[in-house]
Amino acid sequence: MIVSLKTILDIAEARNIAIGAFNVTFLDGIYAVLQAAEELNQPVILQFANAAHGIYTPMDVIGPVMVSMAERAKVPVCVHLDHGDNFQDIQAALEMGFSGIMYDGSALPYEQNVANTRVAVELAKRYGVSVEAEIGSMGREEFASAGGSSQDAEIESCYTDPDQAARFVKDTQIDALACSFGTVHGIYLKAPKLDIERIRVIREKTGVPVVMHGGSGISDEVFRKCINQGVRKINFYTYASKYAGDLIRYYLGTEDGNVYFHDIAVRGRESFKQTYIKTIKVFSNLDRLAGGSRA
Repeated sequence: MIVSLKTILDIAEARNIAIGAFNVTFLDGIYAVLQAAEELNQPVILQFANAAHGIYTPMDVIGPVMVSMAERAKVPVCVHLDHGDNFQDIQAALEMGFSGIMYDGSALPYEQNVANTRVAVELAKRYGVSVEAEIGSMGREEFASAGGSSQDAEIESCYTDPDQAARFVKDTQIDALACSFGTVHGIYLKAPKLDIERIRVIREKTGVPVVMHGGSGISDEVFRKCINQGVRKINFYTYASKYAGDLIRYYLGTEDGNVYFHDIAVRGRESFKQTYIKTIKVFSNLDRLAGGSRA
């Protein structure tokens, strides 16, 4: 069943958990996300980042499939546009039936980010759809935690300012805020330096759920600390894809005879699913509960 981003984040807030937001790039990825969520009876966010992944499958091809499969799911599913950086993609996602959109104007000056985010909010309202937006920087190049050579003062300047975040939410009326507290997209080249206390302050000042981007590579314990401070949506994809790639590399190195692509796809799908099961358990605190999943 499809629900809005706001509804699924309300579920997370009521249970003091985070909802996994998993990007998909192909059909088997959609299967993996929904099968993992249904097996655990947990809500999930199925998302597509056209800016990054449209080169693998066009959004106008995969988007309707995401919506159709989410409608038939046995658990609440938000179909979400990740990192929408232009109004054409946002409009297209809304017309396809996406139930959440993210406008990403974080690279723009503050006032321009606010103005564009307002347009995104106005567009989404026409469809009854919730909006996530971003303020702060989560690009790999800005952080020493991603393997660069920046000094602490320079890293600090990339973090989201709580007062500016509060102003941004008030100015835009968004439903969720993606903010920077030390995570980055992609593979971490050294241990990330997270300012977890900043999450609490941002959450208190803004009053909206905090979204963590760059969730791959973070330890389970750090995830729990971030969730306890107010993170309600966690984007996770890169390491799931890496683990599936590692499995396929091993398979190709050990298999004799013919290798068929459909066998590779099935093995990759199962790897994604198992990674998402483990991840959802951590985000939903199921790994610490006796007796299995809960609705």
